[in-house]
Amino acid sequence: MEDIAADAGTSKSVFYRYFGDKAGLQAAMGEVVLTRMQERIAEAARAAESPYEGLRAMVTAYLGMAASSPHVYEFVTRVPPESQADAGAGAAFGNFFGAVGGMIEEPMRRLLSPGRHATITFWPTAAMGLVRAAGERWLETPDDPAKPTLEAMAGLIADWLYAGITAEAESSKALPAAANATTSNMPLERGEKEQP
Repeated sequence: MEDIAADAGTSKSVFYRYFGDKAGLQAAMGEVVLTRMQERIAEAARAAESPYEGLRAMVTAYLGMAASSPHVYEFVTRVPPESQADAGAGAAFGNFFGAVGGMIEEPMRRLLSPGRHATITFWPTAAMGLVRAAGERWLETPDDPAKPTLEAMAGLIADWLYAGITAEAESSKALPAAANATTSNMPLERGEKEQP
């Protein structure tokens, strides 16, 4: 807190007056940072012309903001378990991922046939888990020629996510055709006559 106050050109007591403690500062910063990330991701999604481009743009925006200030990102996302601000930080993070999940869900609905409620309900949450886990691992990886660039990493994550949802879309289209084929090839029951 002393280092942060000194860097901000104020005193530690001012921070304590506004935020209570380090955990309170984390929660407040988390809300500000996550709101900015959400706005940037929403802008990226609006500018995209296809579901894939939207997905890739959102992942790029997320990774870009985290990479631009990795220490701030870590500070707002690593709230200690014993912290009194857990509830506030958890709520801010939950709201952030809920909003981004909603942004991801909207274009994915266009790829899936009706009746895929389970996929629409759970896939955005799984997608955000993958983005966060892979993104944080990428952030922690030391710079090296083998380390993907931000654009390359965003492309990889978007490809993994899109491959999963398009496979689901293809299987949902194939199911009715398979069901019709199976029904038409079923042996006739006793007493039924083959239709001309």
